[in-house]
Amino acid sequence: MIDDIEYNTEREHLIIPEYGRHIQKMINHAKIQETKEERNKLAKSIIAVMGNMQPHLRDVADFQHKLWDQLFIMANFELDADSPYGAPSKEELSERPEPLEYPQNFPKYRFYGNNIKTMIDVANTWEDGEMKEALTYTIANHMKKCFLNWNKDTVEDYVIFNHLFELSDGKINLKDSEESLTDSGRLMKASSGKKYASNTNSKKTSNHKKSNNLNRNRKRY
Repeated sequence: MIDDIEYNTEREHLIIPEYGRHIQKMINHAKIQETKEERNKLAKSIIAVMGNMQPHLRDVADFQHKLWDQLFIMANFELDADSPYGAPSKEELSERPEPLEYPQNFPKYRFYGNNIKTMIDVANTWEDGEMKEALTYTIANHMKKCFLNWNKDTVEDYVIFNHLFELSDGKINLKDSEESLTDSGRLMKASSGKKYASNTNSKKTSNHKKSNNLNRNRKRY
């Protein structure tokens, strides 16, 4: 009896183990049929069984295409049957995908982030006027806030103006501006205030849960 035990390591390798060994045996049986009519009939039956494993997707056209491709893959591309989507080739599936082109941005002032550069590029496309001036100072204030997040200290406005002039390729010049940016203390207080508010809310929530647990365990008369 012990000699009749068959281990998985001794069995045929499953190409797609998710479908199980019985599906693989059905495919192997379809491969050896003599007539194409019989092979097509068995292939459709196998596709129906494979679709029953995920009934919510079995009627979706894209999913049907996927099932047929997986059928030929599990048959090691040796099943001569007619697929409504065409049989895939082994060479096509074994091709390596083309490498993705990742954005290679190496900004000089990384603490400002890539979004600042995008905002500056948009501002450069606007015509001179009040709207562009408002956007420019908004960008400058945000740059100052980012600078303070990176360096917990103060920063002079002329530093931000010089960086803005450099990042805009000299198209935005606020060096001679008489208008000042938001005070460093206010920017730091605003950012720390948000963190304090979130911590306070989390503490209130935890205290509320503790009180509910105490009331739940309290005897009622």
